[in-house]
Amino acid sequence: MNKWYLYLMNTIKLKCCSGCGTSFDCGDISEQKKCWCNDFPPIFNFSEEGDCLCPNCFKKSCSLKIEEYITTVSPENALDNKAKDLPKTTHLIEGIDYYLENGNYVFKAWFHLKRGNCCGNGCRHCPY
Repeated sequence: MNKWYLYLMNTIKLKCCSGCGTSFDCGDISEQKKCWCNDFPPIFNFSEEGDCLCPNCFKKSCSLKIEEYITTVSPENALDNKAKDLPKTTHLIEGIDYYLENGNYVFKAWFHLKRGNCCGNGCRHCPY
């Protein structure tokens, strides 16, 4: 085997999306380099969704799952929600944690639920 092939095999892990069939780079090749999907909240098992999903399908699936969950949250039960118990991350994902409106970040209910309490600023999507 040539060196280029060995290099590629150690830096790229190609997968086929079980949602749309697109090939994509998994990224999970070692303990030091984890897959891009680790930036997303760990909210579903792959057994529910099939095998790995490409970035677009994964984001859509994650967003749908979060939106389904948010419909079950009311001000009465918001303080005791599953999102606040997830591992903390500083990485925000557009479309999941926030959206842009006229150049401004608008935080979605998921972002507020992960924080675990109301900040008292009267946020548009505050679930508390």
